[in-house]
Amino acid sequence: MSNNTPRPICMIGHRGFSGHYNENTATAFEKAFENGSGGCETDVRVTKDGALVCSHDGAVTLKDGTELVVSDHTFAELTAQPLKRKNGREDDCLCTFREYLEIMKKHDMVCFIELKGEFTDEKIAEAFQMADEVYSLDKCILQSFEMSNLIRAHEQFPTLGIMLTYGGDAPQEDYDKCLEMGFSIDAYFGAVTDKMREDFHSRGLEVAVWTANSEDEIRYCRSLGVDYIESDFYGA
Repeated sequence: MSNNTPRPICMIGHRGFSGHYNENTATAFEKAFENGSGGCETDVRVTKDGALVCSHDGAVTLKDGTELVVSDHTFAELTAQPLKRKNGREDDCLCTFREYLEIMKKHDMVCFIELKGEFTDEKIAEAFQMADEVYSLDKCILQSFEMSNLIRAHEQFPTLGIMLTYGGDAPQEDYDKCLEMGFSIDAYFGAVTDKMREDFHSRGLEVAVWTANSEDEIRYCRSLGVDYIESDFYGA
């Protein structure tokens, strides 16, 4: 694919610098900055007692191997031990959404935020009121595979950046709805086409791609003329 008008590309640490550090932890977010990322993507879930925490999976595994479902346990229970080490440090604990926002603010980074699990309108309000209070809605972009989540958030926060997470097999009506409502798109890099880029850029909307984890994939994504590239391993 060719693009005659190169656009500046912002690299996004996918769940932080997760190829080398425990994903969605404060360490991973800090290391993404240190390695040149202009932003971080995170996944947000709600604990049994209503805390907003960063976790992609519905359950977390603690250092001793205990597996706890996030929505069935309190924040105190989920942070009684560090997380089981996958990469990097041994003392990483579950990161709160507030802590993520504070790290992003400290480094002036873009926040990609995906809501996971059951989010009521009240919890959507709480999450993005917190984002505005701690950092700024101007630096935040909500992502979701579910169009209903995006529409509900847009109704409450009309200025919030919105992106449909698109795997290539999403309903055409969701794609069309984005263009109708002024939502951007976060697509699997293998699903991006010239037409997609032109559809969104011609309306002043943005295109992000996930998740490029090799040098060849990064080069290919750069050639697409997109605005953001998410990666587990690459920053600048």
